[in-house]
Amino acid sequence: MTTLEEFLSEWRDDSDRVLVHTSGSTGSPKPMWVEKRRMAASARTTCRFLGLKEGDTALLCLPLDYIAGKMMAVRAEVCGLRLISVPPTGHPLAGLKAAPVFAAMVPAQVFNSLQVPAEREMLRQTRHLIIGGGAIDESMAAELRSFPNAVWSTYGMTETLSHIALRRLSGPGATEWYTPFDGVTVSLSPEGCLAIAAPEVCEGTLTTNDIARLAPDGRRFCIIGRKDNVICSGGIKIQAEEVERALAPHLHTPFIITKRTDAKFGEAVVLLVEGGSTAEAEAACRQALPKYWQPRAILPVGRIPTTETGKPARKEAERLAAATA
Repeated sequence: MTTLEEFLSEWRDDSDRVLVHTSGSTGSPKPMWVEKRRMAASARTTCRFLGLKEGDTALLCLPLDYIAGKMMAVRAEVCGLRLISVPPTGHPLAGLKAAPVFAAMVPAQVFNSLQVPAEREMLRQTRHLIIGGGAIDESMAAELRSFPNAVWSTYGMTETLSHIALRRLSGPGATEWYTPFDGVTVSLSPEGCLAIAAPEVCEGTLTTNDIARLAPDGRRFCIIGRKDNVICSGGIKIQAEEVERALAPHLHTPFIITKRTDAKFGEAVVLLVEGGSTAEAEAACRQALPKYWQPRAILPVGRIPTTETGKPARKEAERLAAATA
């Protein structure tokens, strides 16, 4: 694992580029070289949007092997923030004496912090909390809505050097729509996937694999799911993330929707659920899902596969589903 000292040494050297790795949520992590000037531009954009000032504290609690962690360090370097570095654990606030002004976490870290009263209060006191690297379920969003300070869901990827759009989760401004930063424009590809033009952080137009919907203003957007996660079953296209969102309020053990090949339907919906029993999952599916979304198989697994950054490991889930066919 990259240490802060190692990354800062690399950031401050004479090279104009830094090596990063993609998260690996849809396959193996891939290395890519990114320009430091573009990372600096991204850092200034975030700090300007959030109104962060020199000397403000920023919590680094994400791995420095990936873009999210690297960009927290870069924001501190470029904008003069005072970096508080803690190991990337599930409870990043546990050892702190005071809340940071600015923090970036993945959903699992936020979830864990909400369960501990002292950590929850520190989370509430954090002036700007950005959450990325995975979906935020409705129950967590509902709890964050009452927070007194700014909580944001981020949209971005390694190729855009962290986020290019934010969605407010707290207060009266809470919304389902992501608003791109100034200078960033979005559109839809013929397949309905989000296309991003962000000249300060990446060249050309980047067409993502995220199926999106544009707001009537043509600027804001919301994400439906990834094109890779469409399950074509009996002529019906089923978005895995939509099924997961429908199940989440009713199923309280870790789970993931995936697929496997099926002789009759082409592809079949498969639900992997953590633990030895499928009874709760079966009841949740009957209660929450329309007939054509019902899993053809519900399979218990020892652990739901995730990447190093905590995202669902979709390819590994498919492999597990296929292995039990």
